[in-house]
Amino acid sequence: MPLKRPSRPSTLPILDQVRENIISCTLCPRLIQYCRGLGDTRRRMYRDQQYWAKPVPGFGDPNAHMLILGLAPGAHGANRTGRPFTGDDSGDFMYPVLYELGLASKPAAVSRTDGLRLRKLWISSVVRCAPPGDKPAPQEIRNCASHLAAELAALARVRVIVCLGKIAWDGYLAYLLGQGIIQRRSEFAFHHGAEYLLPNGIRLLGSYHPSRRNTNTGRLDRTMFTRVFVRALESLEETRASNRRRQTSAVRSSLRS
Repeated sequence: MPLKRPSRPSTLPILDQVRENIISCTLCPRLIQYCRGLGDTRRRMYRDQQYWAKPVPGFGDPNAHMLILGLAPGAHGANRTGRPFTGDDSGDFMYPVLYELGLASKPAAVSRTDGLRLRKLWISSVVRCAPPGDKPAPQEIRNCASHLAAELAALARVRVIVCLGKIAWDGYLAYLLGQGIIQRRSEFAFHHGAEYLLPNGIRLLGSYHPSRRNTNTGRLDRTMFTRVFVRALESLEETRASNRRRQTSAVRSSLRS
């Protein structure tokens, strides 16, 4: 009879607290003012909508095995809808891929109440407020670091992290440095398709960000993007297989002793 793993308690209450801390954060006055200003003026096509206009928390499966890390909320996307990669061009590019791979319940993300669910996946960002020109200041990135650390601590089952763009990549490397997991960033160069097995057993993958400037110019196409997530799923299966082999070996050793 196969050994049964002990069930783990849901991390949802912890993530609820992380979510509240993110939403109520006011560490970056420039970004808070910018987000609220966008909500007041609104884009013409969204004139009849109420903007979220505050820091955007991550979302997904609290028992996620994979995490997607982006840069920051889009000015009229997540800053409007209150959910990462929702209601903008980047999400329109990304979610059909996630849906086809079984990671999302729908191929489109329209609003935070559209019923979209993620499977074994969490989506987050290194900066939680929309920055002017998509360029957060270094101190603003540092201010948000504690939110990322809190999410990662709560998402204990994550084994693969996919960083979308170099700023997200550098933000995650800063977390690894702060935790003492790595000693130097220079050992982990960013490029599309980059892959590293970290000392803590996490698999780190890199992709160009699915922004319009990358997808419209052909720097990133659907095939390139899909391959990154196919590789992420393959690495998860490799991890599961390795864990099964270790468990089998442990059982055999126990029976021999």
